[in-house]
Amino acid sequence: MSAVDVAALVRTRARCPEAVAEAAARRTRRPLVGESGRLMVVAADHPARGSLGVGKDPLAMADRADLLERLCVALARPGVDGVLATADILDDLLLLGALDGKVVMGSMNRGGLAGAAFELDDRFTGHRPEDLERLGFDAGKLLLRVDYEDPGSLTTLYATARAVDAMAARRLPVFVEPFLCRRTPDGVRNDLSAEAVTRSIAIASGLGGTSAYTWLKVPVTEDPDDMARVMETSTLPAVLLGGNIGSDPGDADHTFERWRDALRLPTVYGLVAGRALLYPADGDVAGAVDTAVGLL
Repeated sequence: MSAVDVAALVRTRARCPEAVAEAAARRTRRPLVGESGRLMVVAADHPARGSLGVGKDPLAMADRADLLERLCVALARPGVDGVLATADILDDLLLLGALDGKVVMGSMNRGGLAGAAFELDDRFTGHRPEDLERLGFDAGKLLLRVDYEDPGSLTTLYATARAVDAMAARRLPVFVEPFLCRRTPDGVRNDLSAEAVTRSIAIASGLGGTSAYTWLKVPVTEDPDDMARVMETSTLPAVLLGGNIGSDPGDADHTFERWRDALRLPTVYGLVAGRALLYPADGDVAGAVDTAVGLL
């Protein structure tokens, strides 16, 4: 991986902060879905929720230069369409010139910090619709976790619906990542049963005054054989999400195989994955990305 000059990035930020907006204005744009009809996006919005762990390393994503280097490698691979991240990371990538001709997706709600008492009251503390429009970005993404026993989930539901409306008013796609979840002694856990994922898709699909610009970002169910039935719940276009994987290379093989079957379904247009590709057990970012692209 090529080294990122952190000193140069910091110097630009300190002396010429307007360089970020200038780089955004110069960026070459492209359609959301290209000629392949598929979408491959690398995700890196985890740090803003304080979620820095990968495998057995609780702070793997805390080294920003290392993360940027991994992102630059991933974005340079054939078949990678773009990146999902928060403003700080996207600003760095703009200054590095890594986003030309790429889909740029801003992460919108990061207020539900991992492990916090207010984790499910997931306020919109990241990109606003007006920010995405101003910077010429291509889409937004939001996380919608619903716990029927946590009142904070209603706040998130309401804010999500209004964000869907605001994005549609700007004709900007918004990717909604829905989960039914519950609190456990070990923290919030997402329910990946077929019934729970089905209900979460039904809830997310009906938010806002129009679904014209809404996409879904969905997990593969506990039993991958259930995905065909689950994805019949909505006609909205969908992408699969990635997730954290173990430290054994065999875990990655299992993950790729789960993605392979689900990617054949008619409403599934692609993949948005982060840690599984950026921090593979064998350290080969390019190899992991190429394998994922090959599934499409």
